[in-house]
Amino acid sequence: MVPRSDLLAAARAVQPRTVALRRALHRHPELGLDLPGTRDAVVAELADLPLRVHLGSAVSSVVAVLDGERPGPTVLLRGDMDALPLTEDTGLPFASHVDGAMHACGHDTHTAMLTSAARLLAERRSELAGRVLFMFQPGEEGFHGARYMLEEGLLDVDGPAGRPDAAYALHISATLPSGEIQTRPGPIMAAADVVSVVVTGRGGHASAPHDALDPLPAAAAMVGALQTAVTRRIDTHDAVVLTIAHITAGTTNNIIPETVHMEGTLRTFTPTARTLMHEEIERVCTHVALAHGCTAEVTIDPGYPVTVNDSGAADRVSEIAAGVLGADRVTDMPTPIMGAEDFSYVLAEIPGAMTFLGGAHPGADLATVAPNHSNRVVFDEAALPSGVALYAALALHGAP
Repeated sequence: MVPRSDLLAAARAVQPRTVALRRALHRHPELGLDLPGTRDAVVAELADLPLRVHLGSAVSSVVAVLDGERPGPTVLLRGDMDALPLTEDTGLPFASHVDGAMHACGHDTHTAMLTSAARLLAERRSELAGRVLFMFQPGEEGFHGARYMLEEGLLDVDGPAGRPDAAYALHISATLPSGEIQTRPGPIMAAADVVSVVVTGRGGHASAPHDALDPLPAAAAMVGALQTAVTRRIDTHDAVVLTIAHITAGTTNNIIPETVHMEGTLRTFTPTARTLMHEEIERVCTHVALAHGCTAEVTIDPGYPVTVNDSGAADRVSEIAAGVLGADRVTDMPTPIMGAEDFSYVLAEIPGAMTFLGGAHPGADLATVAPNHSNRVVFDEAALPSGVALYAALALHGAP
């Protein structure tokens, strides 16, 4: 790979523009699939570039196409745009102005980096063989935005001949050193399913539990029994995480409620473990409830599939990143993480790779720094030129 230090220098030159868009989006975060303000900001930022822009009809997506001056492959670059339902507590001068919404996962940085990468590539059309498909996606945070975009024809926006040959996404991480690049071949992020359980007993007075069927002890027993199922039914080499994160019951201190509602998340990497855990969750909850004289209604909503990097594409990312940023900025990701990503839908269709970009401030204690999805997370904006340059380099050199 020929070093492309010119791309990093160009990304640094447009850094004021990248930061300005990032901060504007950070001040005005939007949730879910309907992001009209974010969509319009992206369209405005791209307006002076030689792009063909397509807007989604079912969701607030933006797809922009840049044609090179010579025929060649198509490379897809993804930037997700939605925020999280959190109240920001960072003290930043550009903190969220929207109560209960915050860009706590860094999607504002992804969007800003991708628009600046489009600018760098538009200036280098003479070097571009083929085309670049810029995918600005809503609804990554559990809303299946990528799936909606696929259903609307994302991969065939230029017809079958324009179907992407490779697809890439960057994701900033507050717990990696600023500007560092990490990826790996094969599974990189987990499948995620939502588990819901309603335990039903018989309500009564809290002073006379013998006259009721208290569902709370049954629910408490389920939480422990489910963890035992993970450790005793799943091969220790097949990573599984099951977390019950939300339990609601009752109205006051002296009433035994009739029902308990529990919600959690199941994370897996293999179809075998995923299927087995679906069966175990149903079995454990049903029979623990029966042992307490109660009943359990179990619902498991399938979420995102496993995010699987193509081995050749992951190797290309590492090679290209080393050429653009320096070999000392690229490290192998030793293990996948249990987080989930709906870029998995794209990678199931097109060979490509998800890559992590470090965004921790220099000097931060990586063991204790506020991570992604924290209402206190702060990303180092000095990392953004690395992401912009890498996006551009992947468009120029990332096709197989």
